[in-house]
Parts: sequence; structure tokens; C-alpha cells
Amino acid sequence: MEDGAELVVFVAWCGGVVVDDESGEELPVGPTTDARLVWVDLESLVAGDVGDGGDQVVEDERTGLFAMIEEHLAVPFTATVLGVEVTVRKIDLTADSIVAVCARGRHRQRIDLLDLPLPTPPPDGAAWVDAYRHWVGR
Repeated sequence: MEDGAELVVFVAWCGGVVVDDESGEELPVGPTTDARLVWVDLESLVAGDVGDGGDQVVEDERTGLFAMIEEHLAVPFTATVLGVEVTVRKIDLTADSIVAVCARGRHRQRIDLLDLPLPTPPPDGAAWVDAYRHWVGR
């Protein structure tokens, strides 16, 4: 990976293109059936023009990230929440966030994905969680 670049994804909500600084090649960003991971400057991608749709754009962006996380994040996996080991069973979309459905024994709890500490090593597909956290600003 080059300095200053982060692992990000082509996601359906972005639309438009990202221009490679070195080659000048335009890389399409938009709906894709092969969710590819590429090395680009995440700040440039997130700062890109996503239109002026206000709340609807934010909802569409969150939904697009949720779809990628749900498809690519390997669940179940174990994580530690407040010193207690839990099993992350699945990922859900709520009205205003993406949550992890955690289980311990017969107890279930939804934890905002932004607050869930990922294990080391992280599960496959965790780059999508990183992209979501970056998008939110964390």
C-alpha cells in the first residue's frame, strides 16, 4: 500500500469517478456486481460530490455500506464488549445506524457497529467496517 492511501471499496452510493493521481486514469465508482477493493485516498473518495439530496443521500449511503458489510463481513465472530466475550451473529440496519447483533448464552443485544471493538485479527471483510467508520467520521 502506498503512503497516504487507505483500503476502501467501490460502493454503489458514490457514483462518478475517482481519478488516479499518478496515471490520470478515471476509475468508475458506482453500482457494481463485483464489489472490488482498491487502494485509493479515502479522504478524496468520501469528500466527493454525492449530490444535494440531504437526508436521503445519507440514508442511501448508509444503506449501500450496510449491504457491503452484510455481504462481506464474515459472521459469526467473537468480540469483547465491556470485558465480556460475545458472539456477533449478524449485522442489521436500523433507522439511523448499522448494528451488530451480539449473543452470549441466551441473551441478545444490539450494539452500534461504531462502538463494537473488532477482534485481532479482524474477521474477513472488516475493511467494510473501517470504511463505514471513516464515512461516519470515526
